[in-house]
Amino acid sequence: MADSIGNAAGALWKYLDKNGASSATKIVKETKLDAKDVQRAIGWLAKEGKLVIVTKGRTETISLK
Repeated sequence: MADSIGNAAGALWKYLDKNGASSATKIVKETKLDAKDVQRAIGWLAKEGKLVIVTKGRTETISLK
């Protein structure tokens, strides 16, 4: 399980580095990662202090620090 989360975190990092701030829904659609894996990857990178998460209305955007 830790390997798949680590791989998803790497894919998420690369996606955000290339595309900038995005919603989790957009990340799932464009990366083809499972929604649960994206959420776990967000948690992993957030715990390491590598993400900025901004909420505007009902939309949450994730970007790299």
